[in-house]
Amino acid sequence: MSEDSKNEQQIMVPLDDMDKVDSSDPHALDALAMELATIQQSAKKVAIIGSRNLPITHQQIIEILSYALVIQGNTVITSGGSSGTNAATIRGAMKANPDKLRVILPQTIGQQPSDVQDQLIGVPNILEHPDRSMMTLADASRICNREIIDECQQLICFLSHTSNTLHKAIQHAEDSHKVVTAFYLD
Repeated sequence: MSEDSKNEQQIMVPLDDMDKVDSSDPHALDALAMELATIQQSAKKVAIIGSRNLPITHQQIIEILSYALVIQGNTVITSGGSSGTNAATIRGAMKANPDKLRVILPQTIGQQPSDVQDQLIGVPNILEHPDRSMMTLADASRICNREIIDECQQLICFLSHTSNTLHKAIQHAEDSHKVVTAFYLD
């Protein structure tokens, strides 16, 4: 046995746990075709949402990801936020190309904390919702997450296993046949 073959590792992939597609279901094949087309598309709308409570290293990774997605020609969609996922997404996209960033707020700019208002200076594409100004931030944020997901083709979400709101957002994205990538932080 050669030295190379001793160091070679084999990876076994269990096939019985794989999702099964019923080829007689035309909707399943349509959904797979749509997901494949989205993945292969050169420029798409990618939503990035997630937790506010992130270590700085995670924020830096999200910022780099957002930057790279915009540099590749994608439009990045997120919400406002003074810290965490949304703030890192905004920083990365703004460095790459502000015109490729879309920020959808749960309410109005005036209802955002001052540090969020400061971060949004110079963002050319912000959608406010004054019609939600009387809602709680939690309720307005849930609606905002759905709106962001409805506008994208792919969702990237950073969350913990206990984040009920973000789990519901992922479920909505999957039900809407979006390409979903979830990064669990715990």
